Amino acid sequence: MKPQWYKMYILDILEANEIEYNQVLYVDADTIIHPNAPNIFEISDNKFCAVRNFGCMDWVCRSLENYSKLLFEDFMFPYYKYFNSGVMVFNKKHKKLFKSMQEFYQEQHERIKHVQDNYHVGNDQPVLNFFVNRDISEDYKVLDYEWNMQDMTRFEVLGEDMLHTEYGYISHYNAGVKPTPGHWLEKTYKHLYEN
Repeated sequence: MKPQWYKMYILDILEANEIEYNQVLYVDADTIIHPNAPNIFEISDNKFCAVRNFGCMDWVCRSLENYSKLLFEDFMFPYYKYFNSGVMVFNKKHKKLFKSMQEFYQEQHERIKHVQDNYHVGNDQPVLNFFVNRDISEDYKVLDYEWNMQDMTRFEVLGEDMLHTEYGYISHYNAGVKPTPGHWLEKTYKHLYEN
């Protein structure tokens, strides 16, 4: 199992460690939260929340088409409902969703690996999208881009002027940022937290 899939077990880990929670904010390791970000839990409406995927639509459509055909019995949803799983809010009522994904992965991991190895598609993110859009679409809230500023190089917001720190709440250094995500994480952290 690739590490990207571990997020399916967050609620299990919290419960196994007897940690009380109302809602959970999950962020990828290549993100940084602005110190002046509003409280995301106050806008979640106690729903599953994520930000639409911004970036390579060829990759998104290829993931949708191949996962639909090869793993989800031709179930399909509109591409504009596809979200980036690098920032998500969820809560206890989503435990069933994650349990279903865990079971699906255990049963289908060979087929999932085949799709990923042969069709140049995403790992856990497309599967999570299919489960959310199929099973809890009425409980899914789309957050605005500033909550997961993805693919910042392509959108020309990532640069030495640190423009991305002026308009967003969570910066996501994905989609091949140069020189490395680590470089920008360190630079942004120093800019926001040490200056």
